[in-house]
Amino acid sequence: MTNPPGLLISAPSSGTGKTTVMLGLLRALAEDGLTVQPFKSGPDYIDPAFHRAAAGRASFNLDSWAMGAPLLGAIAAQAKGADIVVAEGSMGLFDGVAKPGELGHGSSAETALRMGWPVVLVLDVGGQAQSAAATALGFRMYNPDLPFAGVILNRCASPRHERLTRLGMERAGLPVLGVLPRRGDLTLPERHLGLIQAVEHPDLESAIAGYAAFLREHVELEAIKRAASSGPMGPSSAALPRPPAQRIALARDAAFSFTYPHLLEGWRAAGAEILPFSPLADEAPAPDADLVWLPGGYPELHAGTLAAAERFLTGLRRHAETRPVHGECGGYMALGEGLIDKDGTRHRMAGLLGLVTSYEKRRFNLGYRRAELLADMPGFSAGTALRGHEFHYSSIVEQSDVPLARVFDAEGAEGPQTGSRRGHVTGTFFHLIAEASA
Repeated sequence: MTNPPGLLISAPSSGTGKTTVMLGLLRALAEDGLTVQPFKSGPDYIDPAFHRAAAGRASFNLDSWAMGAPLLGAIAAQAKGADIVVAEGSMGLFDGVAKPGELGHGSSAETALRMGWPVVLVLDVGGQAQSAAATALGFRMYNPDLPFAGVILNRCASPRHERLTRLGMERAGLPVLGVLPRRGDLTLPERHLGLIQAVEHPDLESAIAGYAAFLREHVELEAIKRAASSGPMGPSSAALPRPPAQRIALARDAAFSFTYPHLLEGWRAAGAEILPFSPLADEAPAPDADLVWLPGGYPELHAGTLAAAERFLTGLRRHAETRPVHGECGGYMALGEGLIDKDGTRHRMAGLLGLVTSYEKRRFNLGYRRAELLADMPGFSAGTALRGHEFHYSSIVEQSDVPLARVFDAEGAEGPQTGSRRGHVTGTFFHLIAEASA
């Protein structure tokens, strides 16, 4: 049995327009009556929500550094019932870490190889013509085993520019699947972690419809459909992550939204109840929940609102007296004593941990993490190894609690951001992706 045929949209680097191509292609294919399954290669927290808005179907991350073969197969199996798969790469096609994880180095090329998806390479051809073919050919030949569908030429300045660039591609023997003229309005708004969240876009539906119309005019959709291919079907959803509790109160709003879709799918598939609530709307977690989970997000943009959310804070503190609370990154910060915003103003947080974090002097924290738990956390016992990803600009000012884990980067270097625990409360700066053996 095989997965539906698929493609992976990638590029030589970030900033080439692949997300615009991805969203337009998802919507255009859906408009043609196809059931389209989106995926995201790598640990990005934000793009899957955009994919879902474009395709009308949940998107999932596939990560060859953090996920073992059983979990990768279980996530790939979420494409069951789809007519075509379209996956979006991260960074450049071959970009990954120096040391492999469970399966590999975490590159988009590894995802494409594992799943049997031919690569569509989006090239920004601004400032060059025939020379763009040398770049494309280098990507085509870097790993000859990688299936390659062709190229989409982005930001083409004129008919003459297109003609010259196509000449180079013809000489290199590379199929041109589309040529997108330069348009300044085809960009998505960004902030310091990348794109703004889908829920924050002022008119996302209109934007996606515009991308689809643009691609329909300038891309050979039928050729793209014909290029799609796939590998063998993975195992059943039984390999998805198990829930850390039966009734899980999950913070869910513009301040707390970075939860990997495969985690939630695994929790629901195992029968757990997800009970969403909004701290920004001053909602308390469900009083009969077994666990409160605060995901990452942008609490620093809403620190004043969170500090004044008395029903939320009171309900959270009451829950923590007898039952577990866990926070990731932004959720971890909200569990602390205080959060200092970029202007230097300190905002009172929940006070369930002794953590104080600051954005006054931005410090870049980015990369995969391997954690060895020193104590239990929801869903995992002490001694378990976890894999996750960290991406934030905050720094620790105070941390008075005992460490939750020993935390290492992708190259094995141990770091100081250990997470912390106090009573029933735990928190980490990394976003959980999987148990290391999954």
